[in-house]
Amino acid sequence: MDVSSEQIRVVITYVFVLLISVALHEFGHAIVAHKLGDDTPSRQGRVTLNPLAHADPIGTFLLPLIGGLAAAAAGGGGGGFGWGKPVQWQPSRISRRFSMSTAKILVAVAGPTMNLLLGALVAVVHVALIARGVIEPRGNVSQALTIAVQTNFVLFFFNLIPLPPLDGGHVAQSFVPYRKREAYDNFARFAPFVLLAIVMIPQIGVIFRWPADLLAHHLYDLLGTLFLH
Repeated sequence: MDVSSEQIRVVITYVFVLLISVALHEFGHAIVAHKLGDDTPSRQGRVTLNPLAHADPIGTFLLPLIGGLAAAAAGGGGGGFGWGKPVQWQPSRISRRFSMSTAKILVAVAGPTMNLLLGALVAVVHVALIARGVIEPRGNVSQALTIAVQTNFVLFFFNLIPLPPLDGGHVAQSFVPYRKREAYDNFARFAPFVLLAIVMIPQIGVIFRWPADLLAHHLYDLLGTLFLH
């Protein structure tokens, strides 16, 4: 495998960014479920910002590292696909102030929302640091912050795809009429194969990569106007 030290640095940066991003994503699910009245995430130690509590050895470390190195060896960039340890919670244990379907939607969207907020916050910090001359626009720190922004926006749009077991799939399921649940459940059995195609085939993956790129581009343009002019 012919990989340069620079490419290895980028891949390691991506894996670190993914660890933090996934941890905040899962923390979002855990804290919202906890606030809604279910103590399951708390009892399992998931209401924490400790990244290791949310990391999956294979999904957060091994596959992103191997995928990133393989992509680098093939002349590409970035990192491999990854995920965190899913948060377990019990809809039946939530406060009676909320319906079960409402709770499912709130818990589901909490994860992607965390990624959206983190990506936006990192972009603001990134541009502010450049404006104050603290970091170089094309330096290693800038590259790491750009990776963080892009990774979180990708996670945001990817997880909103309305296919189980993604968060968007849980939201979609909540809106399926009861009489259509059986048909939806039959469809859900094939959803992992559809997701695999979305992840593996770039022409299909554009459905979440394109809006992530567009959001990052426009956000940086806006922040550049505010901070650099």
